[in-house]
Amino acid sequence: MGYRLLADATVVVHLAFVAYVVVGGYLAWRWPRTIWLHLVTAAWGFSTVLIGIDCPLTNLENWSRHQAGEQGLPPSGFIDHYLTGVIYPESMIVEVRILVFVVVVVSWIGFVYRRKRVAA
Repeated sequence: MGYRLLADATVVVHLAFVAYVVVGGYLAWRWPRTIWLHLVTAAWGFSTVLIGIDCPLTNLENWSRHQAGEQGLPPSGFIDHYLTGVIYPESMIVEVRILVFVVVVVSWIGFVYRRKRVAA
């Protein structure tokens, strides 16, 4: 039971991490000091998707599910299992990745613009 709860909690944390990668730059408009955290999380998030770096949250979920006697995530990983085909169609994966990239870059541009406006 404990391992199952750990696996489920890991899913929640993982979803929060993915959401922060997408919108964290906009949160930095309100809390500017968080931009550094967002830069790191966005770099990590994009690296896991583009380069294929293993995510420790995926590894933790797999380990805890196996400890609970359950099947782990498929080799395609967290995003493909929980988001692709659920939140958006599988045929739109490239478009969604581009959209996420654009959303993040726009948040950073907006952050710089707002900081310059405040400083002026």
